[in-house]
Amino acid sequence: MSEVYKYTIEIFYSEEDEGYIAVVPELPGCSAFGETEEEALKEIKVAIELWIDTAKKEGREIPKPMGKEVLGALVEKMKI
Repeated sequence: MSEVYKYTIEIFYSEEDEGYIAVVPELPGCSAFGETEEEALKEIKVAIELWIDTAKKEGREIPKPMGKEVLGALVEKMKI
């Protein structure tokens, strides 16, 4: 379960879905829904584990977590 916490998680409100969507940019297609931010976070942690387990079973490459690099890029972008 330690792998779950290494990835960047983005959570945003969706008017269309009337709830919160959580996505993991490093893991294509990995997303989850929750009526609250907390619920979306809980669900995305499950989704990350499932994504990684499935990738391992299928012999797919598991992307390296890039949390600090993503954060650094956002900070640099904000300085411009």
